[in-house]
Amino acid sequence: MLGGLETSLYFCSAMNENHFGEYHRPGRIEVVCGSMFSGKTEELIRRMKRAKFAKQRVIIFKPRIDVRYSEEDVVSHDRNVIPSTPIDSSASILLLSSDIDVVGIDEAQFLDDQLPAVCNELANRGIRIIIAGLDMDFKGTPFGPMPALCAIADDVTKVHAICVRCGSLAYVSHRLVANDKRVLLGETSEYEPLCRHCYEEALQEEERQRQAAENSSNP
Repeated sequence: MLGGLETSLYFCSAMNENHFGEYHRPGRIEVVCGSMFSGKTEELIRRMKRAKFAKQRVIIFKPRIDVRYSEEDVVSHDRNVIPSTPIDSSASILLLSSDIDVVGIDEAQFLDDQLPAVCNELANRGIRIIIAGLDMDFKGTPFGPMPALCAIADDVTKVHAICVRCGSLAYVSHRLVANDKRVLLGETSEYEPLCRHCYEEALQEEERQRQAAENSSNP
């Protein structure tokens, strides 16, 4: 076993190696994806704070339409906060990322289809990009630029919420309100994370209710 001094030296060495690794990490694209309530933004904030701790120059962006918790900051469901720059298009990221080591992007599914090209250009400049976003919409369809980002990423981390009906790993964000708009900002009153089985059961139940309502209105 390590003694007290040896233990201290070991952890100091490990910390220095981690800092060296963070600072000298080459340009790369990292994607954190999953359903709602899976901890995507939490993981993005964790990685960005780690980069700041390593004395790197960082900036984080989010779509301007995301105003659920704050108009300016990126805020996780657990209320962890990091300052951000709201943007209307991915082109703004190129304009605002000069002299930056690490770029963070939250809710990337809401940005335009030019985002993968923007991220590739930044990574080729030697910048590390960390992206968080929903991989599927409430219908289980791949969402916005996320499929292309996963394809070109150096690393993809799929995180999972817990299905609120059975406790299994969640598969998709099930919408609880009657609204077919693809983009509908919301929280637990509008969405619930469900596994594949419970999601199919929920869709079947909704269809039964829809048919019952139609039958009652057309006797």
